[in-house]
Amino acid sequence: MVEAWYPHSVTSAEARLRYYADRFDTVEADSPFYGIPATSTTERWAARTPDGFVFHVKAYGLMTGHAVEQRSLPPDLRAGRYRISARGRVFDPDESMVEGAFSAFSEAIGPLRRAEKLGGVLMQYPPSLRALDDTEELAGFKRIARDRELLGTDRMLVEFRHASWVSEPVRRQRVMRFLADLGAAYVCVDAPSVATASAMPRVTAVTSSLAYVRFHGRNAATWGLRTGSAADRFDYIYERAELEEWAAPIRSMAEDADTTFAMFNNCRYDYAPRNARELAEIIGDDALRSDGTLPGESGEQPGPTQGEFAFDR
Repeated sequence: MVEAWYPHSVTSAEARLRYYADRFDTVEADSPFYGIPATSTTERWAARTPDGFVFHVKAYGLMTGHAVEQRSLPPDLRAGRYRISARGRVFDPDESMVEGAFSAFSEAIGPLRRAEKLGGVLMQYPPSLRALDDTEELAGFKRIARDRELLGTDRMLVEFRHASWVSEPVRRQRVMRFLADLGAAYVCVDAPSVATASAMPRVTAVTSSLAYVRFHGRNAATWGLRTGSAADRFDYIYERAELEEWAAPIRSMAEDADTTFAMFNNCRYDYAPRNARELAEIIGDDALRSDGTLPGESGEQPGPTQGEFAFDR
């Protein structure tokens, strides 16, 4: 991304964020999934972006039931009870550790909240959270309801990674009603059509005042890869016709939500920026920012693109 999109003169983290924020009004920060950031980091995020800029932050893995690197544990949590895999990853933490992770995460994103730049917390649940029967569905509902309470006043964005939550129409209706009652947003996804339950079908729904779509790419060959780089897994650039498929659904979602976010996670090279800008062009005037530019354009002159944008009613 640094090599493929940012000008060579934009070299520091501060300069990259400022360059980005001149062209887009929102970003999804995924790095907190791997380790809770320091408050000094999120303070800089808030300070280096203009008023009205929105950060969505992906929840720390321990909060959503993922195994995490032991070294990523906040110091206060290292004395808790948990198991360690052969690869040094923490799993099966006790309840107090999970609650502690929510508390530490909430403190870490406090600067964004106070600056009124926090959009939502992306709760991406692992494929192990399934709804293959009513018992699993109820257990999942209890888990999500508990997490909703632990998030406090922050917006909750729920992304499932097991198709059982939406593949059966009656269950899908219950799931959407449950999320709506919680005030949580269902995260719609575009992912490969592969014969695995971890690839979610393209279901669109609005369950809160905020609607959200994540574009993961459609590379079936790399979907199951387990490598050190997310770019390997999401190595895909959308054809224009594939993006055009989303124009009507996104406009429909925008009719039912106050704000609809389209976020590109196909993070190989500059694929996300290019596709984001292309989708903005397809949407047209409905995607215009407050200064009259399309997402991806500089406030002063047309420029390169980055990977996320928002529609405001």
